[in-house]
Amino acid sequence: MLHRRSLLLAAAAGAALAAPSLAAFRARAQAAYPNRAVRMIIPWPPGQATDLMARVTAQRISEQWGQPIVPENRAGAAGMIGTDLVAKSAPDGYTLLAASTGPITTAPLVQRTPYDVERDFAPIAMIGISPYVLIVRNDFPARTAGEFVAKVRAEPGKYTYATSGTGAAAHLISLMFLAKAKLDTVHVPFQGSGPGLTAVTAGQVDFAIETLAATGPLFRQGAVRALGVSLANGTELAPELMPLARLPGVEGYDVGAFGGYMLPKATPRAVIERLAVETERALATAEVKQRLATIGLQVQPRNAAAFAEFLKRHSAEFRDVIEANKLRVDG
Repeated sequence: MLHRRSLLLAAAAGAALAAPSLAAFRARAQAAYPNRAVRMIIPWPPGQATDLMARVTAQRISEQWGQPIVPENRAGAAGMIGTDLVAKSAPDGYTLLAASTGPITTAPLVQRTPYDVERDFAPIAMIGISPYVLIVRNDFPARTAGEFVAKVRAEPGKYTYATSGTGAAAHLISLMFLAKAKLDTVHVPFQGSGPGLTAVTAGQVDFAIETLAATGPLFRQGAVRALGVSLANGTELAPELMPLARLPGVEGYDVGAFGGYMLPKATPRAVIERLAVETERALATAEVKQRLATIGLQVQPRNAAAFAEFLKRHSAEFRDVIEANKLRVDG
């Protein structure tokens, strides 16, 4: 009996020694990934903000791990075509999504999408956030955000604002501000931010709340006036802009459009962790920070768990404003 028990104990001990630990398994999986090129789907045209953000960061990651990340633009349907392509790709870490607010957060809230974000995607790493800026036409009768609110509130229904379309991020971010400030204005939707900002510059529309990337060149050359920024703590990219959240009644206004990386849902945890670590390393470099700043993106690195939590809050904020305004986009 003693001999048999000794044999069993010895066998168990040997099996324990032979079996790799979970940590060791993850370490080997991480070390093996990637062993070939990674395809990065960008669901927007070349030169768009998400495209530039994804390429800048991916270039550095590629240098870090010695394998190429190959960008592929699959634009269409406001980012939904390329996003759906990744949702239906093999969950092996070799098809990466350049994710952004439009197709990930706002589109599923205002229309039917061919993918389900929670079911189909794993958040990997958040790269940063695009601040939004309140701009007015040059002859608008207010010089500060406080004066703007007082003027618009005193004349309900008189003033107009431009957005890149009904249900777009700029529209929802504008509605959040207008609701907090208790302003009654007229929405003028355009096909994209460019035509809307052109209308403000020409004095045809009174104001807009659009990305710093789009508005920065305009207010810095004096084509429009900037009155404030959508991030509660301001932005290091334009420190001269006052946070709109400092206005009475607008406290808590803290919103922007995110950019980051996502993979298909069933991607192995070790692969997710490897890519998250490499993204954080890339974002810590001065070169990447500077290049992202030039496209109006404030670096805000978040790992997979923190990114997932951010997405929940982000979605809840947009859902509230969509429901309050009964917004729906055909499609």
